[in-house]
Amino acid sequence: MSEGRVILKPGKEKPVLRRHPWIFSGAIARVRGATPGGIVTVTAHDGRFLARGYYNPHSQIRVRLLTWDEHEPIDAHFWYRRIAEAWQRRDEIVRGRTTAWRAVHGESDGLPGLIVDVYERWLVLQVLTLGIERALEHILPALVDVAHPAGIFERSDVDVRKQEGLSPRVGVLWGEPPLRRLSIREHDFTFLVDVWRGQKTGFYLDQRENRARVAPYAAGRRVLNAFSYTGAFAVYALSHGAIHVTNLDASAEALHLAEENLTLNGFGPDLWTNIRGDVFQGLREYRRAGHTFDMIILDPPKFATHRAALPRATRGYKDINLLAFRLLTPGGILVTFSCSGLIDPDLFQKIVFGASVDAGVEGQILAYLDQAPDHPVRLSFPEGRYLKGLVVRKLSSQEEKEVS
Repeated sequence: MSEGRVILKPGKEKPVLRRHPWIFSGAIARVRGATPGGIVTVTAHDGRFLARGYYNPHSQIRVRLLTWDEHEPIDAHFWYRRIAEAWQRRDEIVRGRTTAWRAVHGESDGLPGLIVDVYERWLVLQVLTLGIERALEHILPALVDVAHPAGIFERSDVDVRKQEGLSPRVGVLWGEPPLRRLSIREHDFTFLVDVWRGQKTGFYLDQRENRARVAPYAAGRRVLNAFSYTGAFAVYALSHGAIHVTNLDASAEALHLAEENLTLNGFGPDLWTNIRGDVFQGLREYRRAGHTFDMIILDPPKFATHRAALPRATRGYKDINLLAFRLLTPGGILVTFSCSGLIDPDLFQKIVFGASVDAGVEGQILAYLDQAPDHPVRLSFPEGRYLKGLVVRKLSSQEEKEVS
């Protein structure tokens, strides 16, 4: 089948020349012979070759670019090579440290729309775009040959597929179905993961290094782990001497798995409490009851899924951080995250600062946190940096006076 052609408007080629992998509808002058999900050649208005990628007329992002080499065809060998390169790059990052990691991270690995996570002997895929859907016939055999998994499981039950004109899909794509409870190792800990129904592909692999970095702050502290999911931050905190950890989450299933994970790693029920409830409401109830904590971890889900949701998301982040500052004891530690790509690190810091002002407290940033290195950020694609976090110490009244 011959490739289609996408011709850009005059002056719209600059992002493509800088190797940004997205072309939006507003940059396109004409489209010729393109099929949904098919490969297209992108040219400047004067006919110069710019790049090659796949096309979707139903998406705001019309073209996702795959290569800037005019002589590189998008064939089975292309997909195999990109997957093999991504797999090889992970080897030096995760060897011996974990049995669960991200093997393919979309645009940052030159494979926009494809997520591949490893859980022991299984691969878990997210197919986010129509172009990747069309290429699965090449991607699946490449993954089998490169990774030699027991099975490949799909978790394409994400909202972004709707924007691509795709329906959600969950199920086995190849080989054996994964166990309902997979056991993984991360650093010195064991975690049970539900890849069938858990959030994302089952576990927050992107927080691996952050869990290790913030754990030492928990020594001798009473910790509130809000949006706790399956309790990974709690396990790390207790391993570094936390006095007690309270896990707060809306999901009963997640809290049940958190109980299993805490027990599996040797922490008895006297060291932790699991509470099911809405975090916003729970933080307010703690405030009304006069409860305080020495350390609070806020790891909420994505609040901003599209630009129209940005104002509401900003208010949500400010609200939970404001409540956290008020619940912290003087000298207490706030570990706070945003996984919304539309909230950049500067904006997130401003939101947390605004929360501290409204809470009437002063704070110090002790550390900046980011996604794990198996979730890399391509220099030409800053949007790939979606996870950002801060470790903030709430100053005591005397320290506030000294700072001011």
